Amino acid sequence: MKSFGASKEFLLDENQEWEVVGEGVKRKIMGYDDKIMLVKVSFDEGGIGYEHEHYHSQTTYVASGEFEFSIGGETKIVKGGDSVYIPPKVLHGATCTKAGILIDVFSPIREDFME
Repeated sequence: MKSFGASKEFLLDENQEWEVVGEGVKRKIMGYDDKIMLVKVSFDEGGIGYEHEHYHSQTTYVASGEFEFSIGGETKIVKGGDSVYIPPKVLHGATCTKAGILIDVFSPIREDFME
């Protein structure tokens, strides 16, 4: 199990390992302490982030690609340069319509990602 303390000050992308989390979906934890976590998520076209909810606040920046995002029953298309905010305990999910990268920020840290 990884430590819940602070991550290193410099986390170089090339040194972080991808973790496969679904068909066509993988992630890298890019920095964290006990209050905040940054996660890079790569989607192949057709990759699905299945609907779920959690007690964390989440913001997501679309670094590239295009996604059909659902938050609290509302669905919109978001693309590179867009972002979304997901309040705690709100059902949300995404389907990738053009391969891309999402940058997720969680507060507090997603302990379940550290296992």
